[in-house]
Amino acid sequence: MKDRSIEAARERWRELAAEIRRHDRLYYEEAHPVITDGEYDALLRELAELEAAFPALRAPDSPTRRVGERRDERFPPFRHDTPMLSLGNTYSRDELADFFARAARGLAIEDPDALGWSVEPKVDGVALSLHYAAGRLAAAATRGDGVQGDDVTANARGFANLPERLARPLDLVVRGEAYLDRARFEDLNAERAVAGEEPYANPRNLAAGSLKLLDAGEAARRGLSFVAHAVLGDALSPSHAGALDALADLGLPVVPDRRLCRGPAAVLARVEQLETRRDAFPFLIDGAVIKLDDLALRERLGATAKSPRWCIAYKYAAEQAETVVEDILLNVGRTGAVTPVAVLAPVVLSGSTVSRATLHNREEIQRKDIRVGDRVLVEKGGEIIPKVVAVLADRRDGSQKPFVFPEHCPACGAPLRFSEEEVAVRCENPACPAQLRRRLGHFASRGALDIEGLGGQWIDVLIERGLVGRFADLYDLTAADLLQLERMGEKSAANLVAAIAASRRRPWRRKLFALGIRHVGAETARILAAAYPDRERLAAAGEEELQELDEVGPVVARAVTDFFASDAARRELDALAERGFFAGGDEASPEAPDWLAGRTVVVTGTLAEWSRDAVKEWLQARGARVTGSVSRRTDLVIAGENAGSKLAKARELGVEVWDESRLAAERARAEGA
Repeated sequence: MKDRSIEAARERWRELAAEIRRHDRLYYEEAHPVITDGEYDALLRELAELEAAFPALRAPDSPTRRVGERRDERFPPFRHDTPMLSLGNTYSRDELADFFARAARGLAIEDPDALGWSVEPKVDGVALSLHYAAGRLAAAATRGDGVQGDDVTANARGFANLPERLARPLDLVVRGEAYLDRARFEDLNAERAVAGEEPYANPRNLAAGSLKLLDAGEAARRGLSFVAHAVLGDALSPSHAGALDALADLGLPVVPDRRLCRGPAAVLARVEQLETRRDAFPFLIDGAVIKLDDLALRERLGATAKSPRWCIAYKYAAEQAETVVEDILLNVGRTGAVTPVAVLAPVVLSGSTVSRATLHNREEIQRKDIRVGDRVLVEKGGEIIPKVVAVLADRRDGSQKPFVFPEHCPACGAPLRFSEEEVAVRCENPACPAQLRRRLGHFASRGALDIEGLGGQWIDVLIERGLVGRFADLYDLTAADLLQLERMGEKSAANLVAAIAASRRRPWRRKLFALGIRHVGAETARILAAAYPDRERLAAAGEEELQELDEVGPVVARAVTDFFASDAARRELDALAERGFFAGGDEASPEAPDWLAGRTVVVTGTLAEWSRDAVKEWLQARGARVTGSVSRRTDLVIAGENAGSKLAKARELGVEVWDESRLAAERARAEGA
């Protein structure tokens, strides 16, 4: 009987471990979680309980002992001298009381009120370790597996609020969170709406994805910020609160609204106060972090393989509200994906009125059995975009109507494609007006061709009046055509025609991005453009050849080859070519020197004539990959004044080095000056 119990437990252990690892990959590596933090923690708790009941099941690689994520091989490795552990967490007052009791026992303290605790808002961001050497930012690294993370220094240098130099020349290791504030997140989603793209789901996922961009310029444009919540060692202060105050004096952004509380009752009161203020912070918070203030007492308590014993996160439940699904509408995106959206009876949630919620896809509706007329629970939690989390099926009265996904596109009437290979339902009619609106919005957007004045309102009018039915038609527009439109003046018409004409001069990588090929974002477009400097060569590339490029996997390779094999795409590209779209461009010509194409370059130090962003833009336009760290894979270092350790390492490794005068000379030679 016991053997049978052990076997059943072992099988359940395997199931749980596999499921947890899948969710770790979705959360850490793909920044696309599909379950809530509470659901994930419940899986982890069940696994821990199994291991407690059957110690033979414990393994070194168990998710209960492992921290964070696998390394991203696209970035140089960074080894943490002091491991970056994860926080234990709880949703329960009873478990919080148990935590305080364990700490008191571990310190042989009879009165729990004798201990001081720092209570801080838990920023819903991405864990980051910063290393300052003599007061200058030397490195930034992700948590990774706790022992070894990814060196993302180049991207961290672009953070909106992170100082390159501290007020004093100290050597420090600072731990904190990279995050995207609410206002910037909303701005980025507004840009995507204009471009006809699906909005980002939440700031945490976008921050994680932005931190792993290979294009440091694009990462900086996203506008991430940093907040410090710890410093290693006791050099600044013997207490946590004192150390954070010292970090603030040095110029680092430090977690706000922290309070020192004495005893469990005061801590719990503060935790509850923070929950009432969770919408007042510029960033998302998903709980409160409770840390023992005395650093010497922390050393005595120590840590498990995964978490410190001197701190815990009290996680807040996501705010929910009850409302009614009044209708289910379908949105057609620029790639033809048809996305269902629930129209809700307006309800106040997390400080704002909610009247729409994403339903993601057809399978989501079927899995949750969401019907028109249902009473449902909606929440934001970590999701800025509301979602339906539960149907109150016991409240049905028979008037609710199951939603039947149509077989034809709601925008153009063309047959929809239901594929077993993907969950998305697609309209494949290239003339679909809904797709055209969004494709034109993307084509003209800031990150693509940046056609000033061609906003969503004018795109709608141009389509409705029959003046534009494809990209190429934009280049046939005249001022006289535009003056036919209501509220279009002579100056506006002339400016728009000029802006459209100027878009022919955009670099090839931006033109490629503007075409809206599925799975080809701005960074992938840059990589493809560097390897294939014109459309003919890219169109002739096969899937296997494309997959030899960094960052191009089978999904992207298939999307690119399918696009260039499409009759509709070929007709569109030919029409653009006839209007001179591919003839011009600020990108280096195919005859330009090829010594930068495919090279890995590091820019360091202070340049007198150029900003770093300008140098990176110029290098990337010529096919170079710009990174933040010098390694044996580095081909070239461009060093300005005070280049420091990176220049020393380049010389040690024998890497080619240019100073600013050499850079200027090479630029002049490349551009024929």
